[in-house]
Amino acid sequence: MKPKALDTKQPKLLPLPVEALKRSTNPRRFSFSTTAELEPLTEFPGQSRAVDSVRFGLGIRHEGYNLFVLGPSGTGKRAVVRHFTHEQAQSGAKPSDWAYVHNFSEPHKPKMLRLPPGRGGALKQEMERLIEELRAAIPAAFESEDYRTRRQVIDQQYKEKQEEAFDKVSQRAAEKGVVIMRTPLGVGLAIAKDGQPLSSEEFQQLPPKEREHLQAEMDTIHQLLEAVFRQVPKWESEQRQKIRDLNRETTRFAIGHLISGIRERYQDLSNVLEHLEVVEQDLVENAGRFLVHSQTEQPENPLEQALGRAFSDSRPFDRYQVNLLVDHAATQGAPVVEEEYPTLQNLIGRVEYRAQLGNLVTDFSLIRPGALHRANGGYLVLDARRVLQQPYVWEELKRVLSAKEIQIRGVGEMLGLTSTTTLQPEAIPLQVKLVLLGNRLLYYLLCEFDPDFRELFKVAADFEDRMDRDESSELVYARLIASMAQREGLKPLDAEAVAKVIDHSSRLAKDAGKMTTQLESVADVLREADYWAASEGRDVTSAKDVEHATCQQVYRVSRLFEHVQEEIEHGTLLVDTSGSKVGQVNGLSVMDLGGFTFGHPSRITARVRLGEGEVVDIEREVEMGGPLHSKGVLILAGYLGGRFARERPLSLSVSLVFEQTYAGVEGDSASMAELAAILSALAKVPIKQGVAVTGSVNQLGEAQAVGGVNEKIEGFFEVCKRAGLTGEQGVIIPATNVRHLMLKDEVLDRVREGKFHVWAVSHVDQAMGILTGLEAGERDQAGRFPAESLNHLVEAELALLAETARSFLSERREA
Repeated sequence: MKPKALDTKQPKLLPLPVEALKRSTNPRRFSFSTTAELEPLTEFPGQSRAVDSVRFGLGIRHEGYNLFVLGPSGTGKRAVVRHFTHEQAQSGAKPSDWAYVHNFSEPHKPKMLRLPPGRGGALKQEMERLIEELRAAIPAAFESEDYRTRRQVIDQQYKEKQEEAFDKVSQRAAEKGVVIMRTPLGVGLAIAKDGQPLSSEEFQQLPPKEREHLQAEMDTIHQLLEAVFRQVPKWESEQRQKIRDLNRETTRFAIGHLISGIRERYQDLSNVLEHLEVVEQDLVENAGRFLVHSQTEQPENPLEQALGRAFSDSRPFDRYQVNLLVDHAATQGAPVVEEEYPTLQNLIGRVEYRAQLGNLVTDFSLIRPGALHRANGGYLVLDARRVLQQPYVWEELKRVLSAKEIQIRGVGEMLGLTSTTTLQPEAIPLQVKLVLLGNRLLYYLLCEFDPDFRELFKVAADFEDRMDRDESSELVYARLIASMAQREGLKPLDAEAVAKVIDHSSRLAKDAGKMTTQLESVADVLREADYWAASEGRDVTSAKDVEHATCQQVYRVSRLFEHVQEEIEHGTLLVDTSGSKVGQVNGLSVMDLGGFTFGHPSRITARVRLGEGEVVDIEREVEMGGPLHSKGVLILAGYLGGRFARERPLSLSVSLVFEQTYAGVEGDSASMAELAAILSALAKVPIKQGVAVTGSVNQLGEAQAVGGVNEKIEGFFEVCKRAGLTGEQGVIIPATNVRHLMLKDEVLDRVREGKFHVWAVSHVDQAMGILTGLEAGERDQAGRFPAESLNHLVEAELALLAETARSFLSERREA
């Protein structure tokens, strides 16, 4: 019996009214003409939870309470953090200055100096002035008449002692007939007669006894002379010691008043006094080096000059300098540092090198600070993604926070690859509040896979990407728009333009009852609307400018969307917008490319045959379907079996496919359309091709909300508009998606004219009534569907398939 069609002119489920398809802001509610009349907004709307978390995280001072600020980009995370860190910093204590100085006992381990804020720079200047004065004072002291006189006395004493010893030996030699002769080769002895030395021949002519006597005397003189020579090094050592003592005394006298002046100004800093003591001792012990480098005479040979600089201390006074790493003289309160490029060196500092005669050399003066040094005692703000992108930074950052000290190390040293001796600066104590900015995925991944993360970052500030929309919040949002316009230096917006921006904000939030807090997207609209207003010479941005800006944003990135529409219009992609087909329905999906989301229809077909109760997802079979899509298809088998095969086996095989899809299919938002195609194929009842379906379905047949509902409706509307609107076209959506509707004005106009419709359903039965014009039907008390209902036809077909399967199995057993 042919099923009786419902009266499609009076369907049981009416399309949604225009008012339900978009929530529009009434500009007449606003008491201002333009945003220039509004006071800027000082708070952060919609972010009370995140703001409270940031305040708490910045305020608590216990170990491990660093912050991870998470949320989508553009929600103002950095602005909130910057605002409250500077607010906290203003009331914070000014931190210490930090400097490195030369370690005179272990030069490769520079010593750290901690000084009160502002006094590090003063000490650096004091030491620089001291060095300049030393360059003149020490040579002047050694060139003074008093020093020369005392030096001459020491030299004369050595000379007299040496001459006196030689005179005694010479006198004894003369008495014994031996003469002492000085030659270029040294000192020699000879036998003398009548005061004249004898030659060898003359000596051999002497009588043997006389020769023996003279030889014995000469041996005695030789021994005496050797004894004198043995005393000479001792006398020279005594002379050098006296000279050193004189030099120390002279140096101490020359520098004493210079260093004592510095000591008086740093009596309250014991570490500075200790350093000054060591500096003075080193100056006294090594004054001779300063005299050498104060001489103006240099070798004429350039090679000798270069070798002299390379193999001598060419900068003898540099070791007394102060390498000031951090100077807080001009800092107000605690420091706030934002490091945009968090490499290892930019965070923990580095040791630089300079070239010297083909070699790389370094010293304490080449130690450079990192962001942790500058932020010590305050706040450091980093981007978590950039931190994790840099090699070794994350592990070193955790080590620094755990150890609470900054140890400057290179990558080679961390990996154990450095074999040469380099600087090992003394570690600097660290007290810093670290703030990481990142998205939610990154935060949860770190929580899951890094066991140290939750111990070091105990405070999470989660930023909302949406805020509630009501009359009061719309007024707050208007002030927010005014603040953004003033901050960007844009033209004021009139009330109609503000209303348009609020509506667009709800569309960005994908919920008519919400407004987006991803303010960068809103700011882009304001900037572009300002541009279009300026291009037409207006001083106030209007609603027309805002609408033009949003349309142009879509136009610039919509090439692919238009290409898809053209392919459908030309028939390359098969999508029907009129007529009826059995087992065929238009499903809706969305594509997101580069931040631009658009919807497009896809033909879904179902074919039914005798089988064993399986629903074959062709996309899954060829590995083009994702797990969510496969799950949605498997749910369909559960629905069919639960509703139509409680008393007999489900003896069918269904094949489902998205026609003309050449990429992966994911998501379950087409499961209601797929179920509609299956039911149509089973009942052999055609589906209206002018109606598209979106929505997922559960095993009970209930329609469930999906994403991208606005884009899906508008995508199918564009296809219908190009093919020609007939007044029977439209889209079926889940009832739970109605609150998400923020459709374009063009769609609303056609709905108002009755040329396009949007239906909201809560069950697949309602969708099938719209698609086929037949009552779906409910079971009566006897458990039967009405004879003329769609479900009755489905059940009858399944019963026929089951009977066919039973007969087939019986025949096989009999055979």
